[in-house]
Amino acid sequence: MQRPSSKGRFVRNRQLAEFGTTIFAEMSALAVATGSINLGQGFPDTDGPASLLESAAEAIRAGKGNQYPPGPGVPELRQAVAGHRQRHYGLSYDPDREILITAGATEAIAATMLGLLNPGDEVIALEPYYDSYAATIAMAGARRVPVTLHPPRFELDGDALRRAVTPRTRMLLINSPHNPTGAVLSRAELAVIAAVAIEHDLVVVTDEVYEHLVFDDAVHIPLATLPGMRDRTVSISSAGKTFSVTGWKIGWVMAAPPLLDAVRTAKQFLTFVSGGPFQYAVAGALNTLGADFYTGLRDDLTGKRDLLAAGLTAAGFRVYQPRGTYFITADVAHLADDGLTFCRELPSRCGVVAIPSTVFYDNKAAGASLVRFAFCKQDHVLREAVTRLATLGA
Repeated sequence: MQRPSSKGRFVRNRQLAEFGTTIFAEMSALAVATGSINLGQGFPDTDGPASLLESAAEAIRAGKGNQYPPGPGVPELRQAVAGHRQRHYGLSYDPDREILITAGATEAIAATMLGLLNPGDEVIALEPYYDSYAATIAMAGARRVPVTLHPPRFELDGDALRRAVTPRTRMLLINSPHNPTGAVLSRAELAVIAAVAIEHDLVVVTDEVYEHLVFDDAVHIPLATLPGMRDRTVSISSAGKTFSVTGWKIGWVMAAPPLLDAVRTAKQFLTFVSGGPFQYAVAGALNTLGADFYTGLRDDLTGKRDLLAAGLTAAGFRVYQPRGTYFITADVAHLADDGLTFCRELPSRCGVVAIPSTVFYDNKAAGASLVRFAFCKQDHVLREAVTRLATLGA
């Protein structure tokens, strides 16, 4: 007997139809296949502080967190997050009612979108943006509305932001320091965002995972510090970028109780809990690592940025110097027809992998010739990458 056809029945969720394999998976696989230096995906090639790693091992040996930790996160970490926020920015949060521990910032973003959005809502985001933003907005049945940041400084156009607001706008999604451009929003730019949010009664979600990765005269200013914004802002950060432990996936959400309760409701049905022993270790790092650690982190990454930026410039790229994160955006218009083709051919041409920035845009033309390089690698790796990139002009 012929089996009934399932054609058309078993298909992917329509809201995710535009999303396939991420560019990070594609380019990382290409790096392995060609033996290239991977300056695409943003993860360090060294581990975090020895004290942090040993704390995690001690927690495992002591049986701390090996079973399910509390749903909101272990109290020690929630208290440490509150202390960190108070010391660095003067913001006070109740560890029990206003802080939630998540499986990295990516889950925090997903839980926030699912917890606070309804189908048909609009979310304004600054593009280019991290690819999970688009996917999680779609999962919530909402619609993303981009406001484009343009080179060379990738500054916010306040008028464009105001024009993007409609009666359906529910949320502003802000990332600063900004991935992939390396821009850091100024107080004046944040003031525009705050004014729009207050005028239209919007929730603002701030992705601040690169909060300690700022260079030169740049200063990270949490939006929640501005007048009227603390109780309408959902602030997100994590341990991965600050402590070079991206695989631990320990993030956190900070928000007033009505907002956090909504995020928690969604989060409990995603991972439920995660990373118990790592939570204790991150708590210790937040409590004990002082100004010297953060200064050293900034100085080390500044040197790496300058090394790669100089090499890219010498190789013929137009480089947009980042003021934060550990990414450099460069223009390849004079080297290739478009950034996507350039990045797919780069490994075979010189043994280096980068990410085409166009994948971070809805407005594809705006990012067509831009590519992103990560400089969170050991100096000898960056020097070898620079040597290989220099062959492009040969």
